Amino acid sequence: MHQARTTCPYCGVGCGVVAELAGERIVGVSGDSEHPANYGRLCVKGSALHETLGHRGRLTRPRVDGVEVDWETALSAVAQRLAATRSEHGADAVAAYLSGQLLTEDYYVANKLFKGFLGTPHLDTNSRLCMASAVAAYKRSLGADAVPCSYEDLEEAELVVLVGSNLAWNHPVLYQRLKVAKTRNPLMRVVVIDPRVTDSCEIADLYLGLRPGSDARLFNGLLTWMADRGRLDRVYLEKHTHGLEEALAAAREEDDSVEAIAADCDLDPERLETFYYWFSSQLHVVTLYSQGINQSSSGTDKCNAIINCHLAGGKLGLPGAGPFSITGQPNAMGGREVGGLANQLAAHMDYHTPGARDRVTRFWATESLVPTLPEGPGHKAVELFESIERGEVRALWIMATNPAVSLPRANRVREALETCPLVIVSECMADTDLLDYADIVLPASSWSEKNGTVTNSERRISRQRGLLPPPGEAKHDWWIITQVARRLGYGEAFDYAHPAEIFDEHARLSGFENADSSKRLFDISGLAGLDRAAFDALLPIQWPVTAAAPRGTARLFEDGRFATPDGRARLIPVRPREPEQALSEARPLRLNTGRIRDQWHTMTRTARAPRLMNHRAEPFIEITPEDALALGVGDQQLARLRGAGGDYLGRVRLTKGQRRGEVFVPMHWSDRFSGSARMGSLLEAHLDPLSGQPESKHGAVALESLPVAWEATLLVADDLPATPGWCMESAYWARIPLAHGQRWQLAGMPEQADRDWLAWLAGHLPVTPALWLDDPAGGRLRAAGIEDGRLRWWLMVGPPAELPGLAWLDERLAEAARGEALSPERRRRLLAGCDDGAADSGPVVCSCHQVGQKAIVAAIRGGEASVEALGARLACGTQCGSCIPELKSLIEEQRATHAEEEKAPCEP
Repeated sequence: MHQARTTCPYCGVGCGVVAELAGERIVGVSGDSEHPANYGRLCVKGSALHETLGHRGRLTRPRVDGVEVDWETALSAVAQRLAATRSEHGADAVAAYLSGQLLTEDYYVANKLFKGFLGTPHLDTNSRLCMASAVAAYKRSLGADAVPCSYEDLEEAELVVLVGSNLAWNHPVLYQRLKVAKTRNPLMRVVVIDPRVTDSCEIADLYLGLRPGSDARLFNGLLTWMADRGRLDRVYLEKHTHGLEEALAAAREEDDSVEAIAADCDLDPERLETFYYWFSSQLHVVTLYSQGINQSSSGTDKCNAIINCHLAGGKLGLPGAGPFSITGQPNAMGGREVGGLANQLAAHMDYHTPGARDRVTRFWATESLVPTLPEGPGHKAVELFESIERGEVRALWIMATNPAVSLPRANRVREALETCPLVIVSECMADTDLLDYADIVLPASSWSEKNGTVTNSERRISRQRGLLPPPGEAKHDWWIITQVARRLGYGEAFDYAHPAEIFDEHARLSGFENADSSKRLFDISGLAGLDRAAFDALLPIQWPVTAAAPRGTARLFEDGRFATPDGRARLIPVRPREPEQALSEARPLRLNTGRIRDQWHTMTRTARAPRLMNHRAEPFIEITPEDALALGVGDQQLARLRGAGGDYLGRVRLTKGQRRGEVFVPMHWSDRFSGSARMGSLLEAHLDPLSGQPESKHGAVALESLPVAWEATLLVADDLPATPGWCMESAYWARIPLAHGQRWQLAGMPEQADRDWLAWLAGHLPVTPALWLDDPAGGRLRAAGIEDGRLRWWLMVGPPAELPGLAWLDERLAEAARGEALSPERRRRLLAGCDDGAADSGPVVCSCHQVGQKAIVAAIRGGEASVEALGARLACGTQCGSCIPELKSLIEEQRATHAEEEKAPCEP
């Protein structure tokens, strides 16, 4: 056994991880106590990283036109077909779509190949879907895509404002860090501004549940409130900024009274003015904002409205202060550093920057090769797929992302991919929706195998180390790109043998002709020249890293100089706009979308850890009890959302944290896990005109009950085939991986009310029913398939609420996989699904320790009336802390229930 340090591959917090290795296996992970991003903390996803590994389900060989081939054949096919497309249709017919899951070194060589030598501007990334508006706003106001803050500013702040950010679920480690800081500093205040009451509200001193889309109006009001009450920092404004009067004039175009703003935002005026007073009264204010701000057709303006308020109050460039955009992906920032967006060149240079194109051309030129960089920006993500639809882009290379699920109008994206003459996909998993559209499939390495760097939300570069060999013939993305470049004739410019050499070139380019680094803030020239050993030993460090700042830079703009031509920041006039996706009689509900606590993106990694499926096992629709009653749907009932581009089926969850007239759905489910739960199909493709970011937070939908004749749960051993017929014949289905098998939730259409289940099982499964208990009158059935004394499958027809805890049955599938026969007692208990007297612990609340809701409620009723007491008794909430807000909610619910019971009149 030995240990190795690396970086977590999930959100933009960028946590350090210590992996425990035994031979060629990672047997456990823990937080790196020396990493300044997390100081030893890990969320439940990070803690389960070792459970997501293994060769099962991985892509291990290249495929060309559906046939497995060797690497030489695959690489030659990629090069020949790209070259042929470029020769026949021009450079603009070639494109790439990348991902914040790539390492910086992968990104660098991809950008260099496509923009530098293939000469196409059409290289974009899925970071466009989450961070583009924040980037555009920083550049418009501060002059550079440069987050000014550090995580340590959370400890220094007097006021922390969370806007459009469910930090507790989406960046759990940073949330725990904020929570500890608040405990240590009782004077710190936290304000949460969000249409939903989320778990982040647990530490809020003030909650503002604003109307979706009204954020710019709220912050414009803050700006004028500060101006009218003498709360502007006039000295800072006059010395370091431009544009105050224009920004104020735009903010005053509408009635700027607190009452008018509160009415437009659907807020209580007194609570709104409390926030305005707190913000203007404190100097050390950090505003953390994320997708709730960015994912809008006016997201850039919303970000600038926030930045305006920080500039106006001088709340930037000092400890505990600044507008802080929290990154969604582990390397969204690293991708932008090397030019991963369609409107960028490498090293934070832009097409519109005088001399930038020539500078990159000269740096990349070799003795015999001169790059042919495009003259202007290319298509941003949504526009890129629209150009494929029109037949303009004819060759697309997609790496480490799944636009068939994540983009708006997802069904049209699939149609575009279907018609594209050449689709190349670099992917590590063998079972993703996207592979159905790929002409060439290239097996890529994944976390624990990849070797390079990532950059987190606070500009901190960390090493992601290759700890295991890739399975089969899988290769690193940088290697694949380099090999294709060589076959295209560009080998002299892509003569890399190790990612350390790519990183060195990247570092040198950042400092190339960058004597005045105040204008090009991204500068890591202080890291140039590292050999392989020094690269491998690189410690986490924040850019800029230069000769003047060899240990990095924690905070930007401390001297009040910005990366603009005159060194002054700009306050931007913001005119609030309503969401483009308007509500209508046909679609009267406002749709909100987002991440959930235990899943990541399209679940290709997290679904491999079955305990991460237990908190929210199926796609769902959150709605208020009042709206549910009016629409005729009940809690845990199946329902359908109808959107502009398709339908979404999920299980209704009633919540008092939702606003009336609004619904929330998760972004994670794909066709590999459910039949119709791709949230992208509900959304129109309305874009921010500056950033190109889609409006994913403001859909318009209708909701209706899904009529079903029955519901069933089928557990199947892993080595039995997963028959697609189960899905095609069902009104609804969801696949939920277990530790030792697969769980299928099925629901039948009304015309299937009289299904002969025993005949259906015999026709769909290779093992016929051995045990069954049938109640036709009640519409209930339990059955089990046994082969050679081993459990092979188990079925319950009836509502999921009647299920026993499935851990006992899953262990029986594990015994079967080991070749162990059922004991007579366990065979007798099969139809019950549990040991005699065993209690169902209910839906899992604490994923770390697999503690269920029923067990927690029983403990609360038994007198454990605090989170600490529950932790001592059940261990819930004692590891990553992500479940603590839910534990507190359960405690409050039980207190309220007990109070109602106390008030109830006694029976005579």
